[in-house]
Amino acid sequence: MPRQRLLRWFHAGLAAVEPAARVAAALRAYPTPSRWHLMAVGKAAPAMAAGAIRAWGQPAGQLLARGSHPIPDESSLAAGEALLAMAERLQSPEFREDPVVLLVSGGASALAEALSPGYTLAELQAMTRAMLASGADILELNRQRRAMSRLKGGALVQALGAHRVTALTLSDVPGDNPCIIGSGLACGDTPDSQPSAVVCVGNLENALAAIESAARVDGVELRRLPGRFGGPATAVARDFVRNLAPGRGLLWGGESTVKLPPAPGRGGRNQHLALIAATRIVGCPAMALLAAGTDGIDGVTEDAGALVDGGTTQRGEAGLGIAAAEALAAADSGTFLEAAGDLVHTGPTGTNVGDILVAWWPPLAGQSS
Repeated sequence: MPRQRLLRWFHAGLAAVEPAARVAAALRAYPTPSRWHLMAVGKAAPAMAAGAIRAWGQPAGQLLARGSHPIPDESSLAAGEALLAMAERLQSPEFREDPVVLLVSGGASALAEALSPGYTLAELQAMTRAMLASGADILELNRQRRAMSRLKGGALVQALGAHRVTALTLSDVPGDNPCIIGSGLACGDTPDSQPSAVVCVGNLENALAAIESAARVDGVELRRLPGRFGGPATAVARDFVRNLAPGRGLLWGGESTVKLPPAPGRGGRNQHLALIAATRIVGCPAMALLAAGTDGIDGVTEDAGALVDGGTTQRGEAGLGIAAAEALAAADSGTFLEAAGDLVHTGPTGTNVGDILVAWWPPLAGQSS
């Protein structure tokens, strides 16, 4: 029962940040233009674009920039150059008065890029790999990306010149700062890199609130830990688990980091965090804990995360023949959790607002909930 509930609550959170509905609602607050243009970048770009078209009809021109994630490649550079080329076309007198809708969601930093002179794709890839392997947080990674880019830090908005640009963001960053999402594709720090309007259409708070509501329907009050979690997954798992107790549900959102060994195995930060937590709840069979990404993609795997309980380590060790600690040291949590039967697979969700940690420990016999 706890495992089924956690999955149901998680899906309620995903539904609350469904991009198409949120973008459509935001654009319906504006007058519908006779002609407009659309740019969309990020993991949620297709769904966000569908919502824009639902609200305003078919644009005169549109571009959904698609590259590689999390390591940019040639397709990412092609997508970035296509965005700048579209911005240049829109400077034609024919289009100069047309509004532009710019849709940005998490993942945009890698999915589209146009390098500044003096930088190469190999250097960008090496920097990205090194930052990811070191466990650097997203703010520092995006700062490095902006320094190498002709697209980020508001440069795309600058390239659109005098156009009326409405930027809609789906936020996966602390504070929902549009100048950080996608390394600043939606805006920059200077007046000429600011869009005419910027709206955050969905964020982690929306997902967490929906999870709380879904749990309440089941008669469970989730205690939400303050702030957003961040930093090493080991510390996040420790802080989360030590707040668990019989009859208590817990909820937290954020994004952890994992420092990878030279030859990492299979997994992602949520699977790694879940397995660490599983080693700390051994012998509590009624307890269940879910760690998953709202985008449905954890690291470079096809799984969203994992749903563990007090028997996870025993099942995984029996199925794989190695200790959980060995899997963690090798950054091979995904292989271990597959053996335990605890991976969560949603497929790409079309949204991306961060990671979710939720746990439920049912009351002990005789204990009120």
